[in-house]
Amino acid sequence: METIKFSYVIPQVFAQRVNELDSDIWNTDATFEKGHLYLVEADSGKGKSTFCSYVVGYRHDYSGSVTFDNDNTKEYQVKEWVDMRQHHISHLFQELRLFPELTAFENVEIKNKLTGFKSRDQIVKWFDMLGIADKLDAKIGRMSFGQQQRVALIRSLVQPFDFIFADEPISHLDDTNSAIMAEIMMTEAKAQGAGVIVTSIGKHMDLDYEKTFKL
Repeated sequence: METIKFSYVIPQVFAQRVNELDSDIWNTDATFEKGHLYLVEADSGKGKSTFCSYVVGYRHDYSGSVTFDNDNTKEYQVKEWVDMRQHHISHLFQELRLFPELTAFENVEIKNKLTGFKSRDQIVKWFDMLGIADKLDAKIGRMSFGQQQRVALIRSLVQPFDFIFADEPISHLDDTNSAIMAEIMMTEAKAQGAGVIVTSIGKHMDLDYEKTFKL
C-alpha cells in the first residue's frame, strides 16, 4: 500500500457543525504517503482517536471516503481488514490494549505468532534497549503505564507494515525513554520503507516531521 487518503471525511458527531470545522483532515483532502513522516496534532475532542479508528477500520461512522491506494475501505470485508492489520497497518493504541493477565513478553509474542515476523532475540534486544529487560516475565497488570507503553511499542513492531500509527505513544515517558522509543520505531519503519503517523494532543516524539496536520 502506497497511500492513505481522506477525501472530505466528516465524522457523524461533527455533521451538524461542518461549517465550524477548521481542520487539515476533516472535510478536505488529506493524503499520507508510504515512506514519509507525519504528525497529527489535535486538541482534546477534535477527533484524534476517531481518525485512527477510521484508518484501521474499527469505526465507519462518517461521510466521505477513506481510501488505501484506490480502494474505498468502506467496501472492505472482514478478511480484508484482517489482512490489512496483519501485514500493512500497525497501530500503537493510546490506551495500549495489552492483556493484563499475560506477561510482557507474552503480550508481544501473541502478535508475533500471527506472522512470525521477528525472532525472540530481536524482541529481547528491544526490551533491553528500552530498559525493561527485567520485565520480560512480569505480568503487564503489575507494570507502570510507562513500562506498558514501551511493551506496546515493541508489540507494534513485530509485524510487516506499510504504515505505522503511534497514537499518543510517549504520554507517560521521560525524555530519555521517549528518544529511545522514537529511534527504535523510526529504524524499523525505515527498514520496511513505511510511513509513520504520530498523533498528539501535546507532548510528542521529537522527530523531523515532514508535514503536520491539524485536526
